[in-house]
Amino acid sequence: PLVPQSSAKMVRISVLGDALKTMYNAEKRGKRQVLIRPASKVVIKFLQLMMKHGYIGEFEYVDDHRAGKIVVELNGRLNKCGVISPRYDISHTEVEAWVARLLPSRQFGVIVVTTSSGIMDHEEARRKGVGGKVLGFFY
Repeated sequence: PLVPQSSAKMVRISVLGDALKTMYNAEKRGKRQVLIRPASKVVIKFLQLMMKHGYIGEFEYVDDHRAGKIVVELNGRLNKCGVISPRYDISHTEVEAWVARLLPSRQFGVIVVTTSSGIMDHEEARRKGVGGKVLGFFY
């Protein structure tokens, strides 16, 4: 049977992807802050890395007894951020190739990798000598 149009709903594929796209769009529009929903542990870790590198200001988690929301302060330093889907495997020897592929220069930009020792940037993964899966990037 055909589903009536009113009950058809978009399915959210990637929570992290949506969050990064929302932030990127708000940044392009010149907004000072942006509301991200739903929140997830991965999104929060990703934001903590962005904050550590100074690409965003502070962010605040809002518990709405559902999936939660995050309010992010933007500071205008974010040029591009994105999610890499599928989450490709990356060994600690291949990091350099991914840096060349995703980032505009070797001076700045971060690739976020999820490893067995947590979610970290590519530099930390290189220092620890661990591989993992590519989550996304920002610069």
